[in-house]
Amino acid sequence: MEREPSGHGADASVWRARPAAAVVTTLRRQALRRAAAAAGGDAEPCERVAVSARHLPDRESRRRRIAELAALERVEHLSMQPEQVFGSDELAVGAPLDVAALRRGVRMRTLSRPPADGDRSAQHAIEFGRLGGEYREAARLPQKLMIFDRRVALLAVDPLDLGRGTWEIVDHTAVDALVRLFTRHWSDAVDPSRNGVPAIVLTSRERAIVALLAQGCTDAASAQQIGMSTRSLTYTLRALMDRLGVDNRFQLGLALGALNVATPPGASTPAATIDGGNR
Repeated sequence: MEREPSGHGADASVWRARPAAAVVTTLRRQALRRAAAAAGGDAEPCERVAVSARHLPDRESRRRRIAELAALERVEHLSMQPEQVFGSDELAVGAPLDVAALRRGVRMRTLSRPPADGDRSAQHAIEFGRLGGEYREAARLPQKLMIFDRRVALLAVDPLDLGRGTWEIVDHTAVDALVRLFTRHWSDAVDPSRNGVPAIVLTSRERAIVALLAQGCTDAASAQQIGMSTRSLTYTLRALMDRLGVDNRFQLGLALGALNVATPPGASTPAATIDGGNR
């Protein structure tokens, strides 16, 4: 609902219905403005930097520029990702760049919201953690942001509509301000493994479940291939998450990758962490 003047007096007004999606968008934009003000300005980050930034107009130009900048990275990559769901197409583009940077020795720090149902990044989480990538979660994040070697930043024009394009920022002062924004949120975020992860040995059934899910199989398809009920598979995964002290499958992937207990499809399996049982 929104209030509009009725024309029957200075204080008179009437309430008119608005679509729920429009109301949610308005409220989120207000929240983003408040976050931007807390970061040191009165306008949204994209409004503050637009004058001195190069505009990448669409997703394709953004992806091309990310690939160019990632190939030049040698020291550090900072990433703030407010999305809760990543699909196969996005991971097919971004995951190889992350892996290549980690193998070159680039320090990778990713800040994200806790993943929601439908997220397909579990396989990448295993490889990311295994190669030394750092990951933290925060309930709220103000922007979609990537910073390359603290020299170039890519900032969403509108974090609520990524189709509007991206600002590329090279101004030293502006990039430093965005690094401080990232660092502040990173300091307040939670490391899913902050309390330590206990040593763990997977059964052959658990290994089979993790491998099938990492390949993108559904719970039902995985259960059928292994020869168990979908409910039993779900209980097995829940028990595995409880053993590792994690809350969701993305965190499970990170934990298994960090412990070198599970590997993504195509990689060699660390034999020292596997037992011969089946239950």
